[in-house]
Amino acid sequence: MRTAHSIDIPFWTVGDIAVHRIDEVLLPPQTGPWLLPDATTDVVTREDWLRPDFADQEGILRIDSHSFAFEVSGLKVLVDTGIGNGKTRANPAWHDLHTDYPERLAAAGFPPESIDLVILTHLHTDHVGWNTHEVDGAWVPTFPHARYLTSRAERDFWAGYDMDEPRAQMFRDSVTPIEEAGLLDLVDVLAEGTEVAPGLRLIPTPGHTPGHIALQLTSRDQTALITGDCIHHPVQLAHPTIGSCVDIAPEQSEATRRELLGSLAGTDTLLLGTHFPPPTAGRVITHENTYRLSPVHPDAR
Repeated sequence: MRTAHSIDIPFWTVGDIAVHRIDEVLLPPQTGPWLLPDATTDVVTREDWLRPDFADQEGILRIDSHSFAFEVSGLKVLVDTGIGNGKTRANPAWHDLHTDYPERLAAAGFPPESIDLVILTHLHTDHVGWNTHEVDGAWVPTFPHARYLTSRAERDFWAGYDMDEPRAQMFRDSVTPIEEAGLLDLVDVLAEGTEVAPGLRLIPTPGHTPGHIALQLTSRDQTALITGDCIHHPVQLAHPTIGSCVDIAPEQSEATRRELLGSLAGTDTLLLGTHFPPPTAGRVITHENTYRLSPVHPDAR
C-alpha cells in the first residue's frame, strides 16, 4: 500500500520556487470535443507536436484537472482547487468524485491546514471544488487558515448573474461557505497586474470570465505563468481562434490569448497549464505563423 510519502509529485523549479502539480483527475476523452468544439480531430492531427503527450493518435485531446502549490515569500500558496470530492454536479465526470487529492497535497508538503493563500483564477465549478469539504453534513473550508483570493470583477460578475441550478449549487457548496467564514478576499486587479506578495502577481486575462486572472511567479530573474482557463489546452497555441464553449466573451477571450502568447513567445517564461495534461509545462515558441509549446518535463520525488 502506498503512503502519502511514496506518492510522486511532479514539480518545476523557478528560481527559488518549486511549483508542484497536485493531480486530481484525468478528464474523460469526451471532455475535449465538448469543451473546445472547434478542436476537431482533423485540426488536432495536423499538429504533429501535440502527439503523444497532449492528444492521442486519433486526435482526441487529453485534458487534466489539477492545482499548483508552491511557497513564495514565506507563504504556502495553492492555485485553484479543482472539482472536489463528494459534490453533486451536472457533469458526470465531475459528479461525486472520490480522489486522493488531499493526500497528494500532504505528500508535496502542503497539508490543508498549512496553506496560507488560495488563489482562484475564476469561479468555475472545476476551479473551486476543494475550497470546501464535507464535515457532519456541512460544507466547511478545506484550508481553514488560508485567505482565499479572487478578483473583485469576478465575484461582482457572478453576484449579478442569473445562475441555473447547477451553478447555484456550486456557489452554495464551494463559494458561499468561504464567504460566510470571512475567508474570501476580493482584489482589484490593475491592467498591468497586481502584486499580492513579493514574486507573485495577478495578471488580468478576461474573456473566459470577466474577472479571470492568471498568475505570474518571479524568482531570481526566472518567471513562470499559471494559465487558469485563458488557455485550456496547447492546441490553442497553434490555433488561438479556438475558444471554449463556456467562454463568457469569446472575442475577448481570443484577444487575451493572442496578447498573452505574443508576450511569451521566444522568452524563457515557463507556461504552466491548469488543464494541460503531462508534461503540463513548456515554453512558447513561434511555429508556422502562430505558436507551439516546447515541453519542459518536471522533476519528481
